[in-house]
Amino acid sequence: MITTVIANGKDEYDFINNLKERSNSGAKDVTEIVSDILKNVKAEGDKAVFEYTVTFDGKAPDKLEITPDEIDRIISGCDKDYIKTLKKAAHNIEDFHKRQIQQSWLTTKENGVIMGQRVRGLERVGLYVPGGTAAYPSSVLMNAIPAKLAGCSEIIMTTPPSKDGTPNPDIIAAAKIAGVDRIFLMGGAQAVGALAYGTEQVPKVDKIVGPGNIFVATAKKLLYGVVDIDMIAGPSEILIIADKSANPRFLAADLMSQAEHDRLASSILLTDCELLADKVKAELKKQCETLERKEIIEESLKNYGAIIVCSDISQAVDFANELAPEHLEVCCENPMEYIGKLDNAGSVFLGNFSPEPLGDYFAGPNHVLPTSGTARFFSPLSVDSFVKKSSFIYYTEDALKADKDDIVRFAETEGLTAHANSIKVRFGD
Repeated sequence: MITTVIANGKDEYDFINNLKERSNSGAKDVTEIVSDILKNVKAEGDKAVFEYTVTFDGKAPDKLEITPDEIDRIISGCDKDYIKTLKKAAHNIEDFHKRQIQQSWLTTKENGVIMGQRVRGLERVGLYVPGGTAAYPSSVLMNAIPAKLAGCSEIIMTTPPSKDGTPNPDIIAAAKIAGVDRIFLMGGAQAVGALAYGTEQVPKVDKIVGPGNIFVATAKKLLYGVVDIDMIAGPSEILIIADKSANPRFLAADLMSQAEHDRLASSILLTDCELLADKVKAELKKQCETLERKEIIEESLKNYGAIIVCSDISQAVDFANELAPEHLEVCCENPMEYIGKLDNAGSVFLGNFSPEPLGDYFAGPNHVLPTSGTARFFSPLSVDSFVKKSSFIYYTEDALKADKDDIVRFAETEGLTAHANSIKVRFGD
């Protein structure tokens, strides 16, 4: 089910090179298909969205936008305990993200110069939410709540209808709790195009966030520059560092919790204890038999899973920083000692009772994380993802006069004489 690799400077890197190839998986003609969809949506607007919805989803909804009254009616049929759970999770997510809010600022100098930075939320944000078997209400909370805290004026959500043309009630409930302003029943690349270009009914947005299949991800990639996007997400992944004190039952369960996402998902355990590795393999086989997504888990672990036995935990930490995983669990006797050593990870889970699903749903930190090693230079989704900043400068005449020779020298050195003249003309030079 899962491969054991003894770290020797070669075998572990052969595995990693194979792992990187999974990001290249998928149909070669996806870009061409998506390009045609976006071109038609730009030209035909709602008509194209309607036609693609019928083609891909089976039936178009009676109305593209769900009204507030319809939203309330849909939510009334949801499980009441689940609504309570959504609200608890939303509270935790808001409490964590509100600490990220930045304020505008200015500074003054003795010579009368004033400089500063203005911080404000984006005007309008589009949130894409998958439907069907990949419906994740938790992603609605994780995307919409930081946008609200950032001060975005309007959040537009799109989600595909089911085969009968109706929405997923749990997604609608999450949208209401998270403060989404408008909801449109449309999915796929056509929905991304509608958000980016605007249609007769769908307003044009400044940024598109949210997960999706390869067609949605490709559409976001192609439209970057027309709008901003959150990131190009690859297959999900978890990396666990564990010493001999770790519980093999917990480790196996956590590896499978990520493997069930997708046949391309990656689950890796780094340990300095070969006996622990053997116990985890036995637990994987035992626990997998009782899980609904058994086939997906087994294929994911077989192709993209590994238990890598390192010489010591220090080597495991170095390897983790090189891999820069989306999720990183530290199941060691003293997990807190590694916080300052783990530099490249989307989100870090410390200790035996901080499993990755805790972060997916409930704790508060965002679960929209960089994948495929991009945690080396990308950060999780946050309030910062939904703000824009601009600086401002005010100089008095005397202050500019004091600096004019230096500015002119810079401009003339770069051969930009009109820049130099812009300074000189103010002082009769």
